[in-house]
Amino acid sequence: MGDPKRIRKKYETPSHMWDSSRIQREHALRDKYGLANLRELWILASEIRRIRKNVREVLSGKASEEVGKDIIARLSRYNMVKSDATLDNLLVLDVETLLERRLQTVVLRKGLARSMRQARQLVSHGLISVNGRRITSPGHLVLASEEQRISYYKPIKLEVVQEQKAPAPAPAAPSAEQAN
Repeated sequence: MGDPKRIRKKYETPSHMWDSSRIQREHALRDKYGLANLRELWILASEIRRIRKNVREVLSGKASEEVGKDIIARLSRYNMVKSDATLDNLLVLDVETLLERRLQTVVLRKGLARSMRQARQLVSHGLISVNGRRITSPGHLVLASEEQRISYYKPIKLEVVQEQKAPAPAPAAPSAEQAN
């Protein structure tokens, strides 16, 4: 059977867990982008930290210029930066840049869903495909080349739920005074 795979966390938790300003920012992003929990946000924040760390190593001379070019090429494939970006441009990347490239967000922006929650539901239930391949992970980062090939896996019809209106009150019977 082989050795079991060592499972490791893909994120770091915040160093100051009860910082109210950080909590408010994170909850606003969670609500805006329809995240299930803050762990999804922390995973992307760790990815941004890793990118910045690699860029700083290239700028300081610890890593070669080829590493910097590879970073820029990878981020330009995801349409996060332009292909002619410099390493200094990568230092200003933020979590919202990555959140905009998630499949859940792209589905909403393309108009395949009516809300962020519905986009998450469509993706997780397997109703969205990328290049004809069903993707069930709302956190899948979409390449720029894949963005135009996002569609429904099966044809579906999204209906708008309309509130039932209360019946109009019946006109009151004329009183004896009005009849005379």
